[in-house]
Parts: sequence; structure tokens; C-alpha cells
Amino acid sequence: MSLKKSDALFIVLVLVVLGIFFALTGKEKTRKLPKDPTHAPFAQMRAEGKAKIEVDALCAQCHDGVQIPFPESHPAKPGAGVMRCLFCHKTD
Repeated sequence: MSLKKSDALFIVLVLVVLGIFFALTGKEKTRKLPKDPTHAPFAQMRAEGKAKIEVDALCAQCHDGVQIPFPESHPAKPGAGVMRCLFCHKTD
């Protein structure tokens, strides 16, 4: 059985699509919720089934940009609406 030109083009196309997919995905860059005594209640609340948005509201008590400053590249800043911390910062 020999490969036709159309078969070879299809294989090349699949390899290009897979190459682009793997180039765009990569190592997760967002830090996870720290496993320390300060953050343990938040992880526990998530484990008990509390919604992320409910737990997110408590993050602003410390992470207000003043007590604990955000890096320059951080997408949401205080006062910019609802902070969705656990959208990116996973608990597990």
C-alpha cells in the first residue's frame, strides 16, 4: 500500500495542527492557592462545596493590593469589579 499525495497532505496537516496545539498550551503559569495555615480555611470551604465566588469575596480581606501588592502583570486590580481569585488560583 502506498501513500497518495492527498494522504501525505492530510498527515502533514494533522501534525501542523497538533504542533500548534502543543505550542499554545504549556505549563500552568498561575500559582496555586498556598497550602499554609492562612489559606487552609479557604481550601476547606471549597472542599465543603462552597462556590468559588463566595470564597473569592474573602480573598480581598488581605489581597487588596495594599497589604499584599499584586504583580504588575496581574489581570484584575482592586476596584475593577469582582475579583475572581479562584478562577485562576486553583485549590488543588
